[in-house]
Order: sequence, then structure tokens, then C-alpha cells
Amino acid sequence: MTVFGFHASHEQIHPRKLLDAVIHAERAGFGAAMSSDHFSPWSRRQGHSGFAWSWLGAALQATNLPFGVVNAPGQRYHPAIIAQAIGTLAAMYPGRFWAALGSGEASNEHITGDVWPRKDVRNARLRECVDVIRALLAGEEVSHDGLVRVDRARLWTCPEEPPALIGAAVSVPTARWCAEWADGLITVNAPVEHLRQVIDAYRGAGGRGPLHLQVHLSWAPEQAEAEAIAYEQWRSNVFAPPVCWDLETPEHFDVVSEQVPMAQVAEVVNVSADLGRHVGWLEEYVALGFDQIALHHVGQQQRGFVDTFGAEVLPRLRAVA
Repeated sequence: MTVFGFHASHEQIHPRKLLDAVIHAERAGFGAAMSSDHFSPWSRRQGHSGFAWSWLGAALQATNLPFGVVNAPGQRYHPAIIAQAIGTLAAMYPGRFWAALGSGEASNEHITGDVWPRKDVRNARLRECVDVIRALLAGEEVSHDGLVRVDRARLWTCPEEPPALIGAAVSVPTARWCAEWADGLITVNAPVEHLRQVIDAYRGAGGRGPLHLQVHLSWAPEQAEAEAIAYEQWRSNVFAPPVCWDLETPEHFDVVSEQVPMAQVAEVVNVSADLGRHVGWLEEYVALGFDQIALHHVGQQQRGFVDTFGAEVLPRLRAVA
């Protein structure tokens, strides 16, 4: 049965309010949660960017939900530090934590002052990080000289069972590549045919494990309000790779998104005041075989969305799932 979760968007919401929101989501009937991990928001209008790993410890303690996080090891984060963070949370909360690993975005990684590598180099670096993280979580001492360097690292607190390392992919080639190493796949909402191709590429290349989907949506009692929320908060997030990978600051995103039309926002956010439309979109994703779907209401106010979807959308979806 598909599990429907709550997406915690650190780049939009103060971490204290975000903790309140995920606690409320569990009470409203959401069955899981996942977290972004950004150093900066996509726009000045979003205005936040709390440290996900601190917040995750609090959120796991405050709820009984399983949690995931999307992380990019290799530049801003050394893989040994990420292995330690993953291992500690998994040791404290067995069976409740997973991490999705991707090659990252310049908007978060440029802060180190290092050169932002080409995509092929970033993928190669990520692949090295995955091997380092897996070995450390297995209790091994690791030394490695490559695109990342590790000297005699060892985790002294390890989980009894290492958590899943999920591959993050938005394209068909990346999904196929993730099948080499990942324990599952996560992607974002897109046209159904594209999502089917992503899934087929992953499974066809031997990809194993659960399929996760993050769904960007905007709901409000009135259509104009739902559109206004999506446009105000998410129009800086409509750009396909490589643009979204390579822009460096919120100011860059704000400049290039000044003239984005609402129709373009609606291509990446499911925008509607009609709960039936949201149910229909989500039913299509369920039919594709996703094991967990994290709902991300792109507004900064979460309570109305949580209450309404918990009472009127999730029960209908569970009947279908």
C-alpha cells in the first residue's frame, strides 16, 4: 500500500514552525515525512534554510514517523560526516530513517569556494561517496584517494542495520545509473509518461527497493489563492537542468524568474482548489507503483493544507491504494 507523507521544506519555513507542522501532519493522518537539506533558499521570498540534520533529530524524537532526507555529499559535506549523521540517526531510531543521495546544486555547494564540477564529474564524485558511506556504515575503516579523500575513518557508533541509501533522479539516464548502487529511487512529480520512463529505466537496469515520489502542490479554498501561493513561492523552481543545477544564489533565481508565467509554474506544481483534482493526480502516481509519496504544499502556511488533506484527501487515496 502506498504511504503518503509530509514534505518538510526547510527553505520556506522556520524550523520551529516546520517541527510543529510535521507533528500536526502525523496527528492528521500522514504516515511518513521527508526533509530537504539546503544551505540557501531558491528565492528571497522563501526566506529560510534551517540545518536539516539538527532538525531531523528533533523531528524523529517528536513523532513516530519514518523520515527521509535528500542530501548531496561530496562538496559541502564530506561523506564521512554524512555517514556519521546517517549512522547516528539510524542507531537512535532503528528502521525509521533513510537518506536519498544526489549530485547537488551549485546554490548550496558554491559556499565552499571550490569549483562547481561538470555533471559527469559530480556523478563520479557521488559514486565514490556512496561507497565510502556504505563501508563506514558497515563498520569498516576507510581510506580513499579520489575525487573525495578519506583517511582512516571509522564510525564508532553504527546502526544495527544500515538504512537505505536511495538514489535521487529526475532524468531517465540518471535513474538508469542509480540502479547500479541505490537501495531505491526518488524523483519528483512530472507528466505521467515521463515518470513511467524513469521507473522503467531504473527497474530495467536492475534497480531494487522502494520507489519514492515528491509531489509539489498548491491548494487553497479558492483557485486564485492556490495560484497566487504557487506563483509567489515556487516560480523560481520551474527551471529544468542544467539551469537549476548551476545558478548560485537566490538573487540569481529571482532575476531569471521575474517574467515566468503562471502556466509554467503549473507545469511543475499541481495547482487546484478542487480536492478531487488532487486526488486524481495522486491516484495516477499510485497506479505507477510508487511506494511512498511525499506531499509538498508549496505555501509557507501548512495547517490548512494538513487539516484538509488529512480529512478529505488521504482517506480517499488509501481506499484506492
